[in-house]
Amino acid sequence: MNVLITGASVGFGKEIAKVICEKIKESSFLLLARRGNLLEEVSNELKATRKDVKVELIVSDVLDFKNIESKLKDKDIDVLVNNAGLALGQDLAQVCDFKDWEKMIDVNIKGLSFMTNLILPNMVKRNTGHIINLGSTAGSYPYPGGNVYGGTKAFVEQFSKNLRADLLGTNIRVTVIKPGLCEGSEFSLVRFKGDKARVKETYSDAHALTPKDVAEAVYFALSQPSRVNINSIELMPVTQASAGLKVIKSKL
Repeated sequence: MNVLITGASVGFGKEIAKVICEKIKESSFLLLARRGNLLEEVSNELKATRKDVKVELIVSDVLDFKNIESKLKDKDIDVLVNNAGLALGQDLAQVCDFKDWEKMIDVNIKGLSFMTNLILPNMVKRNTGHIINLGSTAGSYPYPGGNVYGGTKAFVEQFSKNLRADLLGTNIRVTVIKPGLCEGSEFSLVRFKGDKARVKETYSDAHALTPKDVAEAVYFALSQPSRVNINSIELMPVTQASAGLKVIKSKL
């Protein structure tokens, strides 16, 4: 089983690789991320788990389409994990920086779409494969400051559903994983642009999910019999729930 994971150097991507390596003995890996030194660390951890595991590293931004295509054009990929993604800021829409919006759209939508478009034709040709897209509860439940980030994750969910419709009649599976509040990755540090105090406040006493929890959900989807497609998995810590509708009472 040849597994390609984007955003594989830290957080969800790293833990997904570790869990698959441990639990699926025939798995081999293509790990893609921007920071080669961190990819090397992940590779070493996988090889410490299984000495015979094959790991290929692709040091690239997920938006460097030509570079990625040159590295993957002759590869047979059995599992594509579209994990690379980010949030930038949590300001209200009326005061957001458009550059942040543009970056989220580029990575979360264009990057994921490119990887799928690149890998899917060969899966169809071989009539085998599993695409796992990392979404978010932010794509299902609105909240103040979620604006474009939530919109990009709503795209991931709808795109995954439409892929299932397009692939009906093939053996290719598509799953979207939608985590809620999760600690232990760089997500919030990136979102709040290095503001460690704000990150700490976000997770203090929240008993949030961990990247390992998300990785186990990915493994669950992968480990089902080939006749079973897990359409989506939504997971939250027990301390989190969708807030429902708010009403502000005031004079218009």
